Amino acid sequence: MKVLLYTEFAKMNGKSGLGKAIKHQMKALDENNIEYTTDLKDDYDLVHINYYGPRSYLLAKEAKRKGKKVVYHAHSTEEDFKNSFILSNQIAPHFKNWIIKCYTLGDHILTPTPYSKSLLESYGIKNPITAISNGIDIKFFEKNEELGEKFRKKYNYTKKDKIIMGVGLYIERKGILDFVELAKRLPEYKFIWFGYSPLAASPNKIKEAVNTKLSNLVFAGYVEPEILRGAYSGCDLYLFPTLEETEGIPIIEACAAKIPALIRDIPVFDEWLIDGVNVYKAKNNDEFEDKIKKIMSGKLPNLTEEAYKVAKQRDIKKVGKKLVEIYKSVLEGK
Repeated sequence: MKVLLYTEFAKMNGKSGLGKAIKHQMKALDENNIEYTTDLKDDYDLVHINYYGPRSYLLAKEAKRKGKKVVYHAHSTEEDFKNSFILSNQIAPHFKNWIIKCYTLGDHILTPTPYSKSLLESYGIKNPITAISNGIDIKFFEKNEELGEKFRKKYNYTKKDKIIMGVGLYIERKGILDFVELAKRLPEYKFIWFGYSPLAASPNKIKEAVNTKLSNLVFAGYVEPEILRGAYSGCDLYLFPTLEETEGIPIIEACAAKIPALIRDIPVFDEWLIDGVNVYKAKNNDEFEDKIKKIMSGKLPNLTEEAYKVAKQRDIKKVGKKLVEIYKSVLEGK
């Protein structure tokens, strides 16, 4: 079995959650000794497509003409397309029609969570759909005290500083506006946001948020994985006020690093991240503010050991085994 892994606009998507997912797929297949290629000129038995662009659509059509099997990975939905850039909400219905056209070319569709699977089914898609985590390299993100100290030194934090970190693109959907608002409300804590996307395509309110001048707020931009790993190890709380996800890789990374996590109470997290069991959840900024104070003061129990179990279930070795099972079933026509 030889798999063609194809990601249109790979360089453009390299710094996003999708970019991480592709790297994880490669490592997962390496871990399970599955031969793969990213070269369109190579021969292959099955193509695994990770994007919804026109080249991806044409590749899927070509593969089917040649009698090749197609696995289409549905990383995006109409719901997480909204609130991402200027005019995204107006374009969203057309985007939905297009991704349906793309995804239905798959002999099998993969999507990260049962929640995103339910969304695809609600679109009327009848193809077989499997929910499979994008996964993480759990060993890479395990807590590392030395890297945590380096992170604090790099960003001029003291040992006494209480640091709250966020990760995501500069888009409203990621909860960046609430992150800034909470930094304003809680000057006693340090807030740092990792991630970047061009502000030229962002609404004015996002530009204003990113350019907010607060002594306790830093927008660190895109950083290499090693620095992000240090941040997870050196911070006191991972705050994920996202409004919509198909999975949310950073929360899994935070679970692996055993950093306390506070996330927004949204449907995608319902079945695997449980409030008061492995994370804490909030619905609005008043609840976020209240729980931040309680987590930081130790009034709420530490849940990181239970959170680590969530990450273990989504380790790329396990994800790779599931991918192999799906590939085999597709090739066998099941």
